[in-house]
Amino acid sequence: MLRRTTVALATAAALAVALPAAAQAAPPEAVAAKNCSLSGKTRSLGPTYTTSLKVKRVSCRKGESVVKGYYKCRVRNGGKKGRCGGVQRFKCSERRYNSIRTQFDARVTCKKGRKVVKHTYTQFT
Repeated sequence: MLRRTTVALATAAALAVALPAAAQAAPPEAVAAKNCSLSGKTRSLGPTYTTSLKVKRVSCRKGESVVKGYYKCRVRNGGKKGRCGGVQRFKCSERRYNSIRTQFDARVTCKKGRKVVKHTYTQFT
């Protein structure tokens, strides 16, 4: 009986030492979304005005490239009012709001795995 208790205590002590070391070996990866500056670029990314750009796990430069590609895809698929399902292997979804005959605003989210590019824009039609 004494031997079993000793073995159990030794095993528990070894686990107590090993578990914190294992937890420290691979800390969880914290990746915050980043707002990208559009200073001087709001009219050069495609739509009439790109009003915001937020990226996660990609650079702001790559985010801008996705925005430009998305706009070109929209124009190829119906002009300024066109839609696009994806660009550069990102799958994109769009929500339009504040829509009137001459303009609309939209929120776009493009995802490729854990990479995310979100942007908003105003389009004059």
